[in-house]
Amino acid sequence: MGTYDGGILNLKSSVDYEVCKLAWEDKLDAENKEKIVYKISPGPKPEYRCCVYKEREIVRARIRLSSGLNADVNNETKNVVQVIKPACDDCPTSTYSVTDNCRFCLGKECFRACKFGAITKGELRMKIDPEKCRECGKCAQACPFGAIVHLERPCKKACPVNAISYDEYGFCQIDENKCIHCGHCISNCPFGALSSKKFIVPIINDIKAGKKVVAMCAPATEGQFGKDITMASVRQALMKAGFAEVVEVGLGGDMTAAYEAAEWAEAKKEGRKMTTSCCPAFISMIRHEFPKLYQENMSSTVSPMVAVSRYLKAVDPETVTVFIGPCIAKKGETLNEFIADRPNYAVTFGEMLALIHAKGIEFEPVEEEYQESSLWGKKFASSGGVAAAVLEVMKERGEDTSGIQLLSCAGGAECKKALLTLKAGRLKEDFIEGMICPGGCVGGPSKFEAEATVVKARNVLFKQADGRKILENLEKYPMDKFSMYRDGHME
Repeated sequence: MGTYDGGILNLKSSVDYEVCKLAWEDKLDAENKEKIVYKISPGPKPEYRCCVYKEREIVRARIRLSSGLNADVNNETKNVVQVIKPACDDCPTSTYSVTDNCRFCLGKECFRACKFGAITKGELRMKIDPEKCRECGKCAQACPFGAIVHLERPCKKACPVNAISYDEYGFCQIDENKCIHCGHCISNCPFGALSSKKFIVPIINDIKAGKKVVAMCAPATEGQFGKDITMASVRQALMKAGFAEVVEVGLGGDMTAAYEAAEWAEAKKEGRKMTTSCCPAFISMIRHEFPKLYQENMSSTVSPMVAVSRYLKAVDPETVTVFIGPCIAKKGETLNEFIADRPNYAVTFGEMLALIHAKGIEFEPVEEEYQESSLWGKKFASSGGVAAAVLEVMKERGEDTSGIQLLSCAGGAECKKALLTLKAGRLKEDFIEGMICPGGCVGGPSKFEAEATVVKARNVLFKQADGRKILENLEKYPMDKFSMYRDGHME
């Protein structure tokens, strides 16, 4: 199965691997799924939860997700990010808690500060009634010993759009009208209680059915598996697994940069601010929380993923397109009804590895050279890379970029701050490049290695790339045969 991290990642990858193996062998039926449950949690003693019964329910939920179904058989949600309820029960329900630092002092400043009668005397220290607490924080501010702490559950703390709340039993619940599918709650939950729906089984079924399934590898792919595993190495492994072709989505970065450059130039003349359109979580944040900015300030150019998919389908309409990258939000983008002619599927690096490892395939260094993207398109995966590519296109067209001011935002808080500034009319920069993940796509929730490790390997690989220009590169592709706009219109 290759090398995986322990804990939650080991459980995820083990389930994905077993499901993929059965799918390749045409054995993914109810009986064999149940065998996976007992293989991963054989008992009689639990390995990571309080009892084997809870462990097995968690594995069953993960098998459903890996099979393309919802985690909960009784929940008909269409949301990509989902809650595994059996795993969601070990976080404290109270956000304010009295610690052992409480000296049970005579002053009882916390008691006096509370206006809701939530604080009472316990046997050894003060205690807070979660039913009465209104989470105002006055008690914590009043305690002279700092004995009252604010314990925000990690999933809620990680969500940049406040889409997470809890039901009466303390289970996490996701507001589908707010969720931007960024996946930060997934990577921050220490119990693995959040995950995403997966499309590895439908992809395997399409490959086995003889369909032309083409993999589209994100720019962030380079460097994820070390400096010796090039895009050509990934391409070779995926084609051994049955993909008809593999295309570098950095090519789509070139495409997007070319069309956004035209939009930026027009907006600059009009004195209008603009935002980029590559990060689907950033776009969802704008659409959900800043609808006016979505209509007036967001680029109408599609993301590199959508661009490459449209190009492939323009050449052969029967093509099934599969995006591979570190992003959960890309799964949401493939289901986004606001985008015409979307790709068929999106999977993470971990899901891709499960798919190929289940066929006994590993990545190997190869001597073959493979490059479809300019170096600018390759760098779309890092914060600042999109804006740099757009400016490069403008320079290639002979346009003056000296007076353009850019704001590159990476992370939910930075993006929201920039959008609030734009909404208030106080943004001094001309354009906002927004990426919800810190560091950009290379810091995505489903990255395979730590960001610093990936960046180091990428720098080595980039030195091997040729120096082709963006517009020069696009001359080889039928850009007039497909739309580069979200609504699908042709120029």
